[in-house]
Amino acid sequence: MGASPHPEMEVRKTELAAALAGSDLRIATAESCTGGQLAALLASDPGLGPHLDRGFVVYSAQSKTEMLGVPPADVARCEAVNAAVAEGLATGALKRSGADIAIAVTGFCGPQQKDEEVGLVYLACASSRTGLAQQTCHFGDLGRERVLDHAVMAALALVTSAARACRTEAALPR
Repeated sequence: MGASPHPEMEVRKTELAAALAGSDLRIATAESCTGGQLAALLASDPGLGPHLDRGFVVYSAQSKTEMLGVPPADVARCEAVNAAVAEGLATGALKRSGADIAIAVTGFCGPQQKDEEVGLVYLACASSRTGLAQQTCHFGDLGRERVLDHAVMAALALVTSAARACRTEAALPR
């Protein structure tokens, strides 16, 4: 994360650790704009690291298709920054891992090129137990590091919701 991490980052990590505590849930990350920052954050935390199955860094358009099976037509739209790509990254990571939950991040972090909306980030979280959740964020042009921090924090919040939902689903009588 940036030189001075956002104060909310620790809160988000603590919430996720609490949601995962006592479970065997595993997480896979599929990261484009964040370039592995989310996986690194999970791996560096003693309460979160044991839940990390793997991380896919799929920064280039070609890697999204090759590694995670995102359809080339989706990748070609909006320079691979759209909801369909986020969904494809999450479902591809879930399929190609041993994880229960896969989180995907794609976006424009700046500086602006062409007509990109700096701070536009798409997230998708796929779970074999609870399905798919998506979120679109418009963080604004806060500077690259701050947009990246906000993207990671939003991803942590989405994974926390998925972990809670998986645990609730697992606790339901069959």
